[in-house]
Amino acid sequence: MVSAPAVEQERRAREAAARVPDPELPMLTLADLGVLRGVRVEPGGAVVAELTPTYSGCPAMAEMRADVAARLRAAGFARVEVRTVLDPPWSTDLITAEGRRKLAAHGIAPPGPAPRRTGGPVPLVLGATRHAVECPRCGSADTEETSHFSATACKSLWRCCACREPFEHVKEL
Repeated sequence: MVSAPAVEQERRAREAAARVPDPELPMLTLADLGVLRGVRVEPGGAVVAELTPTYSGCPAMAEMRADVAARLRAAGFARVEVRTVLDPPWSTDLITAEGRRKLAAHGIAPPGPAPRRTGGPVPLVLGATRHAVECPRCGSADTEETSHFSATACKSLWRCCACREPFEHVKEL
């Protein structure tokens, strides 16, 4: 059985790590984004935090690891390890409802459901796979993609044909 002080330590560690902002989408925490997979206190007092990158080669992972470690140390945990967990892979379905609300409130269209894949080879798609992306400002679905990439590889640039405002969209992954 786990002692009450150990449960309290783990709660404090989890809360500290959950407050770390994403370096590329600072309106979101790593918990909002769903990349913070777990935080636990191991026997002996070491804190282990687990992060999953949003995509392979994500350049923000080093900064995320450093920020989580610094936040945990500032919360009073001397022995901290931040691990990268790749399985199961991250998906936009892991973004919390609060995270989606924050994205929209900051003018970034939240992603829809992640594509579902069955086993076997990944299908080759030769044509454009157009899907409706609602404008986070006016709610219109009459939008157009202006660039498949934005400031980061996980976002694209769009323009609303109704209100004419540009906006970013987090891609479904």
